[in-house]
Parts: sequence; structure tokens; C-alpha cells
Amino acid sequence: MMISHQENCAEHISRLLAKKQRIVHVAAGREMADLVLKNASYVNVFSNQICMGDIAVAEGVIAGVGCTYHGVQEMDLTGKLVLPGFLDAHIHLESAMVAPGEFARAVLPHGTTTVIADPHEIANVMGADGIAYMLQATEGLPVDVQFMLPACVPATPMDESGATLDCRLLEPFYGHPRVRGLAEVMNYVGTAAADSQVLEKITVAQARRGQVDGHAPGITGYDLNAYVAAGIRSDHECCTLEDALRKLELGQYIMIREGTAARNLEALLPLLIPRYADRCMFCCDDKHPSDLLEKGHIDCLVKTAIRAGVDPILAVKAASLNAARYFMLDDRGAIAPGYLADLVVLDSFRSFHIEKVFQQGRLMYSGGTMEDFLAPRVEPPLARRALNTFHMAPLTARDLQDSRPKGVIGLVDGEILTEDRGRAGGVDLSRDILKIAVVERHKNTRHIGIGYLQGYGLKEGAVASSISHDSHNIIVVGTDEQSMADAANRVAENRGGIAVWKGGGCAAQVVLTIAGLMSEAPLEQVNRDLERAKEAAFRQGVNRGIDPFMTLSFLALPVIPTLRLTTRGVFDVNTQLYL
Repeated sequence: MMISHQENCAEHISRLLAKKQRIVHVAAGREMADLVLKNASYVNVFSNQICMGDIAVAEGVIAGVGCTYHGVQEMDLTGKLVLPGFLDAHIHLESAMVAPGEFARAVLPHGTTTVIADPHEIANVMGADGIAYMLQATEGLPVDVQFMLPACVPATPMDESGATLDCRLLEPFYGHPRVRGLAEVMNYVGTAAADSQVLEKITVAQARRGQVDGHAPGITGYDLNAYVAAGIRSDHECCTLEDALRKLELGQYIMIREGTAARNLEALLPLLIPRYADRCMFCCDDKHPSDLLEKGHIDCLVKTAIRAGVDPILAVKAASLNAARYFMLDDRGAIAPGYLADLVVLDSFRSFHIEKVFQQGRLMYSGGTMEDFLAPRVEPPLARRALNTFHMAPLTARDLQDSRPKGVIGLVDGEILTEDRGRAGGVDLSRDILKIAVVERHKNTRHIGIGYLQGYGLKEGAVASSISHDSHNIIVVGTDEQSMADAANRVAENRGGIAVWKGGGCAAQVVLTIAGLMSEAPLEQVNRDLERAKEAAFRQGVNRGIDPFMTLSFLALPVIPTLRLTTRGVFDVNTQLYL
């Protein structure tokens, strides 16, 4: 017998009603709670004060606070401090280089209970299948993963990615309950110029009551007004207080970012005062394994802000309520009746040692021990697709030979910006000039962009990676064409990752089989492999003032000045011309 849609809806409403009735009975003191945190000191993000009293939890929701409650389980938190669970307002899960379940294991002990993910990286490799993969791979995790749909696949017309996502392909995903809107609109030039394809994506997102995030470093004047007028409500690319205030004054929310590649918290700390703080939230954007293991996640931003003199309650709100309100997640971000029981238990603001983390009332982390959980199941066809994203013939040294003068991309220590260093016709180690190439790997086009790089420091061999933003072709730099071909071939043979090549053999590697971006291994193992690979690159001469692999990854992104490299050659971002 077929059950109608109406009957399914009726059953769903009936279950929700029963749940709601029980929560109300517990809140009124008529029934025992599932859990009561007794004698808790907790941050009230509405009154901006520390309150004291019991916190009663029923059906994964906070039923009541402040009154005396009794529960099936009771936990005395005298002397402890309870905060709402933290939200990361913008992150690419792929940057952690591990599967989403492993990412959740890493961040939950740091108090993160919700993240807003942009699957931009995997979508550039797999298109709509990449979004579907991430939705399935995050279903039911103890960290709630909400999504913003990628706005720029590819990032620019100059890119050669594995897919192109237009409105037609994005629109069906807005029906998913964990999709919140449209992710960072990187094409600020097209937005300000009223490009119909860009504005169509924004219009559809707004029609589906979704938010629209921005990505517009340094934009000013008429262009900024046009960008905001298009409906873009936030920005995470502010690296100066002046830039942030300019955007905040026009109505944008400011995502204060502290990640692995870009660290803007120190510059933007003056925003965390009563005058501006409600328009600010915290995000990480990209977090590599070593940072997750050694520095933490959103908790790191909260701690740093408090130690810099920011009011602790304002710092907590930037890590919880502000992002929840912006993304219209009205059931979280606060400790109050009717909100999800996503809770973080600290010893104090001073030491900020996280002792326990509850997710929807379940104790998931306590005293250094994480509760186990099963990784979500991804449908087999989709899983197989994610493990087979390399479609390219093996390279030879001859494929990388080109005697014509090419542009020289100059690196700047500690920056992802580059400089135009003129032209070169070959490798010159005495001047630290190396050959660099981007090899198309999605559709076996045999397109290879070749240029030169100065400031990397490599003295022998080659370094190759399939993490090259945003199209994620193989990027390889080396002292000779044979080493470059061998390193790139090893990455392809491994179905993704990083290879450091020396003297005819692989000195170190990181295997990233999921779309060439993420590993199936535990975070700790991936971090060990990554650190070994970094050290191998440094031993071969790579400048210790840069990250060997992150530096390479951004050299392929043709939206950051000055020179970049695509599969078509060296590209001047300022003039929009190939050199």
C-alpha cells in the first residue's frame, strides 16, 4: 500500500507535536528532564551577563533555565562556565584534507557544534556530484554541517575546472534542509558590472530565502555600492579595519577570519566593541590539519580575542548567536528555552580549557575523550565517482619543455599576493628561477600552462600537488622537466595529493584520494604525512618563509594579484591578459 505525501506530513507533524508537548511539560516542571546541568554559570547572550541556575534539557533542546529542575541524569557544574556551542560562519571542509567525519572528530572537542560549509573545492572537481557527496558525507554528524551553495564554479572564465555550475544545476539543492543560501560570490567584477549570470544566481538564492555571502577584498566606491546593492550581505576577506568598516557601514556583516592561509583577527579586533560587535562573526575559511590539532578551531579565535582585552561575552556572541542569526538558524547560538542543547563547558574564561561538549543534549566530549560515532554512508556510485577524478595521460619531460620566454611569478614571504618579475627563458637556480606548470587533469585535454617562479627556493627535484585553487588541476614546480613530470605522475597515480620528488624517487607524499582533495585516513596520520612532506621540501631548499604546498595552491587562482598560472599560461590579474 502506497503512503501518500499528506500522510507522511501528518505523521511528521504528529511526532513534532509530541516532542514539543514533552519539552513544554519539562519546562513547566511537570516532567523530569533528560539531563539537568545543576548550579551552572552560563553566558546569557541576550542580557550580556553571566547567569546562574539549572539548565534542563529534553529531546535535545533546552527546556528551561534558572529554575530548579530534576532530571533522569543530573550533573553538578558548580564553579564551571557554560557557553553556547560555537559556529564557524564560513569554512571549506576540504581544506582539512580529511573526510567530513574526521573533520567533526577534530573540531567537536574545541566546542564547535555547527559549521557553515562551502563545498566550492569539491564542486570544482565534481560539479553537482561534489555537492551531493558532501551533503551525504555530513548527514547526521555530531557537528551540524549546514551548506552555502558554490557561487563560482569555475571561479573565473580563465579557469579550467572539472565542471561548470549554473543556476539550473544549483537550484534543486535549495530544497535541501541544510542549504542556507549562496556562498562567497568571488566574481565581484561581474557583480558590479550587472553580469546577468552572476545576478541570476543571487536572485534565485534570495527567492529561496537564502543568504548570499561575499568575497570582495579591497573593493571601494561605486563598485562596492553595486556589489552590496546586488544583495550580498557579508564579507570574510577584510584584512584591514578600514576595509571592514567601509563594508559594515553599507550593511554587510563582517566575518572575522583566522585560518591557516589568511589571518585577520588581530587587524579586526577593534570591531569587537558594543558599537559594531553584533554585525561580526567568526570564521576559519581554511584550516589545515596541523592548525586543527595544535591551535584548535573557533575556540582559538574566542581565546585570542579575550586575551587581547575583548569583552568575553561579545567574543562568545561572535562565535555563536551572531552567526546563527545571520544564517537564520533560529534554534541555536544561545542558552535559553527552545534552543538546541549545544553546550560547551569551560573551567573559566581565563584558561579557557574546554572540559565537556554537548551536541543536542548528548555528551559527545568529556575529559579528553570523544564519544564514537559512525561516519555517514555515501551512496556507492557517488563514492566511486569521488575516488576516480583523474583523467589524464602520463606526462613526459617533453610535455613540459618550452623554450619561449615566459612570465616570472614573484613570491612575497607571508603573502599570497605575487609580483611581476619580468620574463625568463629557462631555469636559473643562481637567481632562484624555477619552472612551474599547471596540468589539466579533469578531462584529459592535455592543456598545460607553463611559466617561471622566483622566491620558492627549491634547489633540486620537484613538488607537485592536486590542491590548486580553485580548479584543482595539478600544479608542479621544479628544477628540471623530468622531475616535474615524475612528481605530477605520482600525484595522478595516487588519485590525488602531494608529491616531493628527488633524484628519481619520491622523497615524501600525501595521498588524497577523495576528489584529489581529502584523505580517507585519520587526521593525525594525514598531518604526519603532511609535515614529513613539508620537511622534505625544505631539505630540498624550499624557502622556510613560505608553506611549500599552500603557496603552490594559490598560484593557480586567477583572482589574486598580480600574476597567476592557469592551464593556458601566466595570467596578469590586474590587466586580465595572458603574458
